[in-house]
Amino acid sequence: MDAKVALIGSGNAFFKDEGAGLYAGKYLKENFTYEPSLDIVDGGTLGFRLMPLLQEYEYVIIANTSSDDTKAVGTIEVMSGDELIANQGIKKTANEVEITEMLQICSMASHCAQTTMISIVPEDIISVCVDITPALRTQWDNYIKVILEELSQYGIQATKKSEIMSLDEIIEQFANPSIEYGKGF
Repeated sequence: MDAKVALIGSGNAFFKDEGAGLYAGKYLKENFTYEPSLDIVDGGTLGFRLMPLLQEYEYVIIANTSSDDTKAVGTIEVMSGDELIANQGIKKTANEVEITEMLQICSMASHCAQTTMISIVPEDIISVCVDITPALRTQWDNYIKVILEELSQYGIQATKKSEIMSLDEIIEQFANPSIEYGKGF
């Protein structure tokens, strides 16, 4: 499969666990190589910036949180764009609202990427702190594994690099942005 594929790390690093999707995108960007190539995008809180990405790529995977009170903290869920639209998604944060709305709008366009959201249920999206809770840290490796498994469904093979950037180093880059690392991504 030689289709254009993008992984979008989405979320807001200022609200603790809500940054998990961003951290996952950065973690995957820094610690793996991909064959064929994969575009990894800092989606931040996306908004209307999601629309051109959904129209440019054949496949889009969005790593994000899902504030679903009916599921245990750390639950990882994979949903297609069609499922998100049909279920109206979870809409507790502005980011969750915008993703579902952009999928609805783009589904009416002449081209919309086949979209998958891989979300993890956060514990704390209220505290203003660039970090991740211990509950999500215990599920971190599983979250990354699920994303890598989804990428393999699109024919993308990930190879782990010999030098690994830890989750703590990634969070540190988001907490202390620099010219070298931009906003952390």
